[in-house]
Amino acid sequence: MIDRRHFLASAGAAFLSGLAPAAAEAFDRTAAVFGAACQKADGSFGCAIFSERGEILSMIDLPDRGHDVTFDVATRRAVAFARRPRTFAVVFDPRSGTTLRTIASVEGRHFFGHGFFSPDGKLLYATENEIDTAAGLIGVYDATADFRRVGEFATHGMDPHEALLMPDGETIVVANGGIETYPDYGRQKLNIATMEPSLVFIDRRSGDLIEKHVLTQDLHQLSIRHLAIDAGHRVWFGCQYEGNPSDLPPLAGFVRPGEALSLVTLAPERLAALSNYVGSVATNGDGSLVAFASPKGNTILTLDAATGKAAASYTLADGCGLAPMPEGLLATSGRGDVIALPGGTDRQPSQKVLWDNHILAI
Repeated sequence: MIDRRHFLASAGAAFLSGLAPAAAEAFDRTAAVFGAACQKADGSFGCAIFSERGEILSMIDLPDRGHDVTFDVATRRAVAFARRPRTFAVVFDPRSGTTLRTIASVEGRHFFGHGFFSPDGKLLYATENEIDTAAGLIGVYDATADFRRVGEFATHGMDPHEALLMPDGETIVVANGGIETYPDYGRQKLNIATMEPSLVFIDRRSGDLIEKHVLTQDLHQLSIRHLAIDAGHRVWFGCQYEGNPSDLPPLAGFVRPGEALSLVTLAPERLAALSNYVGSVATNGDGSLVAFASPKGNTILTLDAATGKAAASYTLADGCGLAPMPEGLLATSGRGDVIALPGGTDRQPSQKVLWDNHILAI
């Protein structure tokens, strides 16, 4: 995430030139720019570019509910991914709110809602499902050739949800949730008794498996879903528990390539507040804090990234979206709130929208 001064020094001038006058004026007052899927007041779906004040700078339409967004610094294009098990990803210009292309998943595949660009912006990677076998895949798209699908490789697990590129620019980390679904049954979970979540590191060029971390059998119903990378290049993950609702399993952990996976021990009241469900994970601007949002528990919990100790807790009804700010974090909710943390200042959007699960700090 870059602040406004650095943004203006690179892509910012071009960004500003594409904004409508009102949006350009709003940008002039903002410290950071974000993107998120949303539901608009008329019930239709879109993806908004907005300021940390909640002022909407541009908006595109989506054919159905979106999930996460990624942005390529090199070409200044963004992609909004469909919520699973849908089959579209929309490429757009965040400056003007112009849709550039809609990517359709190939036959026998659907998207899982997350993806990212290669460092040079030439390739787009997306988490996908092979429908017939339920095998997890990373689909590879050529961003220089109308986003033509040029390959795929296995995630060595089922239900790959969020995937990120490590700071080395060569290693992909994937959260395999371990849950089998089939589009004919919507989002119904078909293998709760036998699910096997994992976290894997993969070579982004060859698709070779570098490492695979599997939870112990007593935690096999702890679905690993969302990721963030801290200042020390540790991968933090958040989980959703599919077992007995009265259980209080660990919902957060971290791992660094070449090291063992660790789960964080939290006080029972902290775990209870998360309601066995972490909907997103993000670090703050300098990577010293990592935050976990639970829309089911109406709670956002921050941990010290160096020690794993609880730092603070916030209440936000249906709060899920998290992104770094130059100072602190920005949070959004399914009720339309835009909140700066710490401080809890509520910034209502310039037009009423209901935010989806994730925020991208552009």
